[in-house]
Amino acid sequence: MSDELELVSITKSFGGWLKRYAHQSRVLNCEMTFAIYLPPQAQDVTVPLLWWLSGLTCTDENFMQKAGAHRVAAELGMAIVCPDTSPRGTDLPGEHDSYDFGSGAGFYVNATRSPWSEHYQMYDYVTWELPVLLQETFPLNGRQSISGHSMGGHGALICALKNGGLYQSVSAFAPMTNPVNCPWGEWAFSGYLGDDRKAWKEWDATELIRARGCQFEILVDQGDADNFYHDGQLRPEALEKACKSAGVPLILRYQPGYDHSYFFIATFIEEHMRYHANHLRLE
Repeated sequence: MSDELELVSITKSFGGWLKRYAHQSRVLNCEMTFAIYLPPQAQDVTVPLLWWLSGLTCTDENFMQKAGAHRVAAELGMAIVCPDTSPRGTDLPGEHDSYDFGSGAGFYVNATRSPWSEHYQMYDYVTWELPVLLQETFPLNGRQSISGHSMGGHGALICALKNGGLYQSVSAFAPMTNPVNCPWGEWAFSGYLGDDRKAWKEWDATELIRARGCQFEILVDQGDADNFYHDGQLRPEALEKACKSAGVPLILRYQPGYDHSYFFIATFIEEHMRYHANHLRLE
């Protein structure tokens, strides 16, 4: 499978290498691009992997360029992978009409509604197809954790909750925690999944915890000056209530004065990476 990768760019950073690759995804039925940071230790040994799932309108490049994570990853000996946020180049009707549905807004679900079901299988892409490709291609030791921001925080939570043994830890920045009850989620889920709201619950972190609980701790940072928090898009209080009811350990930190931007992420990314490093047995 590694023969199918096309190297798009390579940049040295803190002794390691930031690489971007394009490949033809069988799951998404289109060409996809992802970025991976390989720390200097990966030249000699296999290393653990942190998944980063980005939010609405982002690509694989936003986190790698704005978060300032390479220095800490190089110190810890941790690889980071950033997939894109949706299929690309499919040009489905209406795909590019809004920022919160279609292009750049895959929501990390498996679409069941036509025509989106032909391409928008982002959950399978990030939990199955891309992990297999990475493990076959790069010096990874099989241990992995997952994090993300906003729509990507939603993605990180559902990927971890639906695959208990796949990740060693999970965290999120300003995640969409209860999409079945917020405007972004209702709009996207109706388009990708149809009108059966019961089916939506399989893609909602709060509903998954209510139904199944969770066997591991969850770390969430939320800026208290985040407009999307105040607009009811993120609903951390719903996640907190579900975790308390189910006995799930949740570290929910409201960070005074921080908004939804990458300045917020860059401020606290080192703490999240060290949190994951502890679970990945790096510290």
